[in-house]
Amino acid sequence: MIAHLQGTVAGLAPDGAVIEVGGVGIRVQCTPGTLATLRPGEHARVATALVVREDSLTLYGFASDDERNVFELLQTATGIGPRLALAMLAVHAPDALRRAVATEDLGALIMVPGIGKKGAQRIVLELRDRLGPPADGRAGGDGPPGQPRRVPSWRDQVQSGLVNLGWTARDADQAIAALEEDGTVSVGNGEAVDVATALRAALRKLSRQ
Repeated sequence: MIAHLQGTVAGLAPDGAVIEVGGVGIRVQCTPGTLATLRPGEHARVATALVVREDSLTLYGFASDDERNVFELLQTATGIGPRLALAMLAVHAPDALRRAVATEDLGALIMVPGIGKKGAQRIVLELRDRLGPPADGRAGGDGPPGQPRRVPSWRDQVQSGLVNLGWTARDADQAIAALEEDGTVSVGNGEAVDVATALRAALRKLSRQ
């Protein structure tokens, strides 16, 4: 198993990065949060998990070993594959997922695109004893008592991804606003926004400018 990569960031894309190790460019799929920590041309270390399928070998990259470990544990739940596990970590930090499972916070879990109420209930049932407690030992939120932990919105994640790919914050905000204005992204139907899809759509708009 490839536990981590350490090398130079050779390139970034909306859903992953290429890290050059010993003259070989290795592609890893990452969450927007992990991509935000990487800069082209700079040295980086990412924890990794290799997913083997009959027709593919896919390497997933993470900002920390803990994030990688949670990614692997999530896949032990029924119906959770690598893509959905990655989506869960794109929306929630590892400790936020631990809290959601420990406190049976279904609302937090269904914020993830692809997870409905029944899926969230199954995740709580199957992972309650596997994920363990949050690192700080608290089952509540990160902020003061009575205040829920703020989860980065899809707008925050898309803006971070665009800025990391070289666009200015102003350009990123304009592209995000355009997605909402033309209906490419619908935020009024109560459904969670797929961050990767929104990021690709924003890139298409920016490339036409």
